Amino acid sequence: MQNPSTIFQRAEVLARLRAVMQREHIDAVVIPSADPHLSEYLPGRWKGREWLTGFTGSVGTFIATAGCAGVWTDARYWDQAETELAGSAVCLKKIPSGASLLYIDWLSANLQAGQTVAVDARVLGLATARLLAEALAVRKIELRTDVDLLDEVWSGRPALPTAPVFEHAAPYAVTARADKLAGVRAAMSKLGADRHVISTLDDIAWLFNLRGADVSYNPVFLAHALIAPDRATLFVGDAKVPADVAERLRLDGVDLAPYDSAEAALAQLGAENVLLVDPRRITAGMRALVPAGVTVIEAINPSSFAKSKKSDAEAAHVRATMEHDGAALCEFFAWLEVRLADKRGGPLTELDIDTHVCAARARRPGFVSPSFGTIAGFNANGAIMHYRATETSHAVIEGDGLLLIDSGGQYVGGTTDITRVVPVGTPSSAQKRDVTLVLKGVIALSSAQFPRGTKSPMLDALARAPIWAGAIDYGHGTGHGVGYFLNVHEGPQSISATTMPEPHTAMEPGMITSIEPGIYRPGRWGIRIENLVLNRSAETTEFGEFLRFETLTLCPIDSRCLDVSLLRPDEIKWLNDYHALVRARLAPHVDGAARAWLDERTREL
Repeated sequence: MQNPSTIFQRAEVLARLRAVMQREHIDAVVIPSADPHLSEYLPGRWKGREWLTGFTGSVGTFIATAGCAGVWTDARYWDQAETELAGSAVCLKKIPSGASLLYIDWLSANLQAGQTVAVDARVLGLATARLLAEALAVRKIELRTDVDLLDEVWSGRPALPTAPVFEHAAPYAVTARADKLAGVRAAMSKLGADRHVISTLDDIAWLFNLRGADVSYNPVFLAHALIAPDRATLFVGDAKVPADVAERLRLDGVDLAPYDSAEAALAQLGAENVLLVDPRRITAGMRALVPAGVTVIEAINPSSFAKSKKSDAEAAHVRATMEHDGAALCEFFAWLEVRLADKRGGPLTELDIDTHVCAARARRPGFVSPSFGTIAGFNANGAIMHYRATETSHAVIEGDGLLLIDSGGQYVGGTTDITRVVPVGTPSSAQKRDVTLVLKGVIALSSAQFPRGTKSPMLDALARAPIWAGAIDYGHGTGHGVGYFLNVHEGPQSISATTMPEPHTAMEPGMITSIEPGIYRPGRWGIRIENLVLNRSAETTEFGEFLRFETLTLCPIDSRCLDVSLLRPDEIKWLNDYHALVRARLAPHVDGAARAWLDERTREL
């Protein structure tokens, strides 16, 4: 719950917002969790929903009318939102998934013909804008996209970030940017386009072999790009690109232009141009700038496909990175076990977990930053799917139960994301049953073989089946794509029951995806086990090419949390084989207490 003074301040801001709405004859304002690049994690300037409400989750849409203010968010954030919004004038509106647009239905049902909805087109996805406009038009409700009401009420709104851009250099940048640009141009030509605008930051960072620090946890920088047949223009903040990098870009056919000139460049396209845009990866505001005479082709960004399929050389770097990440975790977990047993150090809190796991990774070569904010939830806090301990709200880790730790790192050779559950004291039989069911889900999906091109959402049920057998389910997707020293969440693949199995979600060799089923019992405990896996060719038969998963993550799964009697012989073999692999790969990188911990936790069942 927010403290009283903060609640009062936010109530004042909401009142000012409503006053501006009344002056502008606006009946509802929509503030999505987005920026002009449709990012998941946002620079401070576009954290308007968080600033207005106090809800810090990465997904959520804020709507205010004269009599109602709410945040629409999915099951991953319900407990968090209820806690962070408690006592305020903003209510939680529950939706089944992050992809849901139920707030559009709410607007249609709660506004009257002739009323007006306002949303800033510069942060509204084109595909979403079309759905919103269509739904409101049916009800004869006007949609305004030309206003940013936040600027009216947000005093001290953060400026654009100024962190410098740097190159992702060889040997880790395996493919030269000139070759990547050539690949994108080939895809453009195949579609009949001679221009292509890109706004998504991870696509831009990948395409130009550049990285930055404008967004927490993701090594990206604010920019737009316009690709032409012979040259490309990168629209980026002044002085963010060092002179030597700018010169190498120029030699590769890349010109730099001010960040805020991207809009004018689109507006200057001629009727002879054919522009490729991805409606799910560009804002309505950017699309509106394209002159009416320009032919527009809509298709997924070619770079989204290309960056999802890691090359053999990139996969080799990721494997090496996983060894360093796993070694760091051995050091961390060895420390944790000693700390849990030794009470002389004073209370151990969830905050200590974040401090020590980040410090262990920081000692490893190639480490740059965490890949997301560490989730360390003890017992009831583990049931909050995207829980984040804070100085004012965290648990002491003592007594009996389960500690869920979800963490990851950004390394120059890859991005990691791992979840493990460890025992504190003596876990109950019910807790062990739940952990074992989740492990069975991990094993079921990790062991799958499937035709190349299988739509990734179709694989979701394989991980859920052992959990469903216990009449249990979980409210998030089973797996997300992971970048290569890029965003910890990327597409186009998504192993999720709420994702439509469209052609662009097909599984292809080289994709890295998480497998992370879970069980969450609100107010009691939460369990999630997560590994990253690589799509690899398995065999080719008369029925086509089949893929399998190679498990990349290297860290023991704590057998003290398991009810081994619930595991089949083949499942026990899977766990023993995995632990043998972990031990063999990590042993050369650890010694002392970390090596002793590794040997103990990888003992054969």
